[in-house]
Amino acid sequence: MSRLTANLILLLTAVIWGSAFVAQATAMTKMGPVLFTGLRFLLAALVVLPFALREGDGRLFVIRRDSSPGGGGQSWVGPVSALSAVFLAAQLLQQLGIMTTTVTNAGFLTALYVILVPILGIALYRQWPHAVVWPAALIALGGTWLLGGGPEGLRGGDLLVMASAIFWALQVVLVGRAVQTIGRPFFLVFAQSLAGGLVAIVLALAIEPISAESLLRAWPELVYAGAISGGLAFSLQAIAQRHASAADAAVVFSAEAVFAALAAAIVLGERLSLQGWFGCGLILLAVLAVQIVPHIAGITRKSDPVLP
Repeated sequence: MSRLTANLILLLTAVIWGSAFVAQATAMTKMGPVLFTGLRFLLAALVVLPFALREGDGRLFVIRRDSSPGGGGQSWVGPVSALSAVFLAAQLLQQLGIMTTTVTNAGFLTALYVILVPILGIALYRQWPHAVVWPAALIALGGTWLLGGGPEGLRGGDLLVMASAIFWALQVVLVGRAVQTIGRPFFLVFAQSLAGGLVAIVLALAIEPISAESLLRAWPELVYAGAISGGLAFSLQAIAQRHASAADAAVVFSAEAVFAALAAAIVLGERLSLQGWFGCGLILLAVLAVQIVPHIAGITRKSDPVLP
């Protein structure tokens, strides 16, 4: 596969992820956020399951002794447990936020996790980022201000989505470390989706009304957000990143926010003011700067986290 083909596949992945914000928003008129999250996770796990089995030579929960750097056997329980908890918190906060904000805002505010990843890398693993991260963070903060119209313009949903960005950033950092330790990315996404889905379903049974009618009404959104965005898009990502650099993948994936805004405009008729578009541009500039500048400088490390 050529580099161009790989990047086009990555772009398709970003299109799927960005447009999935629309499905997440419209589903909230048909079922509760916790139930939707649980069913979405379980569908994603089901789609990824065949790839996880193939990756493990037919064994799902057994990690080969040579699967990690250095050849030592590693337990998957700790990393998967941490990933599952963070993954579920990130998705629930985002889904709750989407209920009271626009798809466009949700897409761009979620993209702030790219700024937070290197900060968490310092705190957790002493991995210092390129100096461009700090001005980029200030630019992103200014973009967020413009996007929300200042403190009075930011809605409660915007704040929840911003909080989810912290957990998405933590998830990216943990995935990067877990993949290096365990060496099975498909197994990791299957396990965290399965665990998060089961916990969310239990919570939904306790706190949300559930009916067959709501499931039937929301099945298009569930299929798209779960099987397509959660399962297929991850598979496309895994295939393409065998032939594309991490820097290429990160830059292409940052377009997810743009596709969220485009999908919201086409499907939901959402519109941004000139100030809002300028804020979006600043956020996207910050996201791109964090990924591109270190790559141009030739200092991007192979261990840098890759966007999900």
